[in-house]
Amino acid sequence: MNDVPMTTATEPDGAPRIAVLDILRGVAILGILFMNINDMGQSLFASFDDVRHLGWSASDQVAWWLREVFANGTARCMLEMLFGAGMVILTGRAAEAAGHLQVLGRYYVRNLILLGFGLVHIFILLWPGDILHTYGIAALIAFLFARLPGRWLVVIGLNLAAFTLVSGASDYQRIAQRQATLAQVAVKQRERLPLDAADRAAIAAQKTHEATKAKRDRELAARVAAEDVARSGTALTWARAQWNTIGVIEGYGLEALFVWEAASTMLVGAGLFKLGLLQGGRSRRFYVGMAVIGYAIGVTLRCVTVWQAMRFDDAPKLDWATSELARLAVTLGHIALINLLATSARGARLLRPFVAAGRTALTLYIAQTLICLWLLFPPFALALYGKLTWGPLMVTAFAIDAALLWAANRYVRHFDIAPVEWAWRSLIEGRRLPWRKPAPLRAGRAPR
Repeated sequence: MNDVPMTTATEPDGAPRIAVLDILRGVAILGILFMNINDMGQSLFASFDDVRHLGWSASDQVAWWLREVFANGTARCMLEMLFGAGMVILTGRAAEAAGHLQVLGRYYVRNLILLGFGLVHIFILLWPGDILHTYGIAALIAFLFARLPGRWLVVIGLNLAAFTLVSGASDYQRIAQRQATLAQVAVKQRERLPLDAADRAAIAAQKTHEATKAKRDRELAARVAAEDVARSGTALTWARAQWNTIGVIEGYGLEALFVWEAASTMLVGAGLFKLGLLQGGRSRRFYVGMAVIGYAIGVTLRCVTVWQAMRFDDAPKLDWATSELARLAVTLGHIALINLLATSARGARLLRPFVAAGRTALTLYIAQTLICLWLLFPPFALALYGKLTWGPLMVTAFAIDAALLWAANRYVRHFDIAPVEWAWRSLIEGRRLPWRKPAPLRAGRAPR
């Protein structure tokens, strides 16, 4: 159904390419910089808590609002879905020539090597927010379900969304009930009425909460201040700050949550691929409906979430329960919109440059790190850390992405495979893959 060619087979290791998936991957890998650049150019710890630390002018608020509603988590979500689709493609192709155990072993080796690349990205290139190691681990889990029918994969993959919906709703109800009780207590105290056991329990719980929150706020403020000093100091303090951030993230046990999210979304992506949704296998009318429903649910939930977040209070938040549902819904809206654009000649022309970005996605991802963490922001280079607020950071991400998109399209004119992809696939194959395009034959000469 798409005007963009569906399949090309140009990889040196014989891997098939589906152009629409490359477009989605290219959009996602460039889009992920809008989520990472604030943690690269300002305090990562502040991003987790009080985003006003990164600037809060009117333009900063608009930039942050747009980022939260349309981009937050969606690029990562799309990459996870595409990883699931790739799992189906790769294992299906390998199964044609080998048994299930051989496919299992080869796929595990592939992702263990990716895990190794991720560890280099973290500890050598100093990016605590790396996704490669997480995907390498998550893929080992997701693969165990790869043979299930598409609908079952989607249902199983929605486990995280279901968990956050139930647990978040429980937390929301508990906090809302406590605050309602405290409001009643305040009325009783004003009217000098006696307090019952539930009233006293609510007061005690609130005091405990306030003490815990005050302690956490002090610790976080100290972390942010220390991070700002270290990342504005020397090359050594910069590196130590990044390594310290890695330790804090692992200490909080967030890695397990990241792997759970990635594995779940990979299963959703694998299921959607089997059902033909990711790669443009449905009608234009279907994708219109998919976009409308996805955006109606996701954007609505996120607008409420952003409005609540911008109050900066302790009131219960809707996204405790709906964050994963909103992330999936907005991502599905983006996927539907891209597939819709691909059905028209004008849309296909607009999207075609992203094919190159999708083919070089792993290299572009590492390039984003090198540009930001080794050129723009570190004290041993341009030292722009802490100098750009939300608005300028988003503009900078756009400029970097534009340059990388141009470079990717120039690169694929002359080479079959990008540098990081070449290293990864060469290790998988156990041989040095060719990476240059073959020279064109001269007229009148037969190939050797």
